[in-house]
Amino acid sequence: MTKQYLMSVYNFGLLDQMILQQGITPLSLNPNKNLITSFRELGNIVLERVNDSDLVECIFKTLEYILNAQLSNFPENIFWDYDFMIHEIIEQAISAKEEAITFLESFAKKLVELMEMFGCSNEIRFRYVHDFTYGFDWARWVKKDPVNRANIRPFNVIFLDYLLNKGKEILQKISVDDIRYRHISERSYRNPFRFPRDPKDEYRLLTYLAGYQLIPVATWNWNGGAVWDKPFDQLREQASMKLFVN
Repeated sequence: MTKQYLMSVYNFGLLDQMILQQGITPLSLNPNKNLITSFRELGNIVLERVNDSDLVECIFKTLEYILNAQLSNFPENIFWDYDFMIHEIIEQAISAKEEAITFLESFAKKLVELMEMFGCSNEIRFRYVHDFTYGFDWARWVKKDPVNRANIRPFNVIFLDYLLNKGKEILQKISVDDIRYRHISERSYRNPFRFPRDPKDEYRLLTYLAGYQLIPVATWNWNGGAVWDKPFDQLREQASMKLFVN
């Protein structure tokens, strides 16, 4: 199956249109450019790596499913990089060999469930998916047990399962009006951190951290690195104090 044929059948540019139709400007956290690598461009990379038409179709549908969930549950998300996530999804699928399509279907289901659980459609109501896509959640998780977790990649299904369990625990805490996870209005977003996360603050803080290479996962880079052994939470809080304290 030629790349040209697959390109004619699977138009990854349709994923770009999904974002634009929502009136969203897909910003990148890459310090060297403003907009994300388009899905059209990422699709070309996928087709360099995969030439099985059934697998390409499943990859496309997986991304469409995930992106639609992100648009629905995190409509105010600011940064939309997908490069490294797609790379990791494909590598896991290829490693699964004959079970590649089964893996992709399971992966997509878990990630969509996560977005529905943590986003604006549920009681957790986080405003952004940044802490997941840029590795803050993953780095925090690895740091708690590096001996057993340091070799587990940011978008590995083992980590997704951990987040699903964590989400269920948070929902349980909300149900009893826990001191940290109280009930909040459907018109507001939850912020468990000690620094502001309004859009202008989130943009300023994350671009500052990216400029100093203090983002755990460089998701804007197809071969992006993933670093857990820095105190990212403390560094983010310190940066917020520097940026936001008058």
